[in-house]
Amino acid sequence: MAKFELVSKYEGQDYLLPKRETKLSAGYDLKAAEDIIIPSGFKPVLVHTGIKVKLARDQVLILANRSSNALKRGLIIPNGIGVIDADYYNNPDNEGEIMVMFIHLGNDDYVIHKGSRIIQGIILSYGIAADDHTENERKGGFGSTDQQLTLDDMLTPAELNYIRQKSR
Repeated sequence: MAKFELVSKYEGQDYLLPKRETKLSAGYDLKAAEDIIIPSGFKPVLVHTGIKVKLARDQVLILANRSSNALKRGLIIPNGIGVIDADYYNNPDNEGEIMVMFIHLGNDDYVIHKGSRIIQGIILSYGIAADDHTENERKGGFGSTDQQLTLDDMLTPAELNYIRQKSR
């Protein structure tokens, strides 16, 4: 069974722990751990949540944008969804803290306030292929391929051209 916990930096700030808003909600609302400015101009920014999640070996936490983020605030997740694997928990780079990458589509900067609900986390079970024999283990935290991601890595050429035209 999955369990949300605070990372040590945010100990005692229990209001950050995710909860479902209704008994039939699929997603747990994750909150921003601190105030942060998301600039206009399509620059990805990581927002800290102050939490980590302990998952069973066959579980994943999917981070899905809240519908109000895109519609009312112009906030999108550039990679569509976030994927938090079970082996992200307590990794040596960041203790497994869940962070959310946002881009702001508006003309002015947008401020996310500490404690604001920013994303939905959906816990899912998954299967693996019968011929899967992967033995590799995680060696780091967020973007643990040790590469700096840019918009060029995350978007198609058509999307990049559209963004460049809009930001002129």
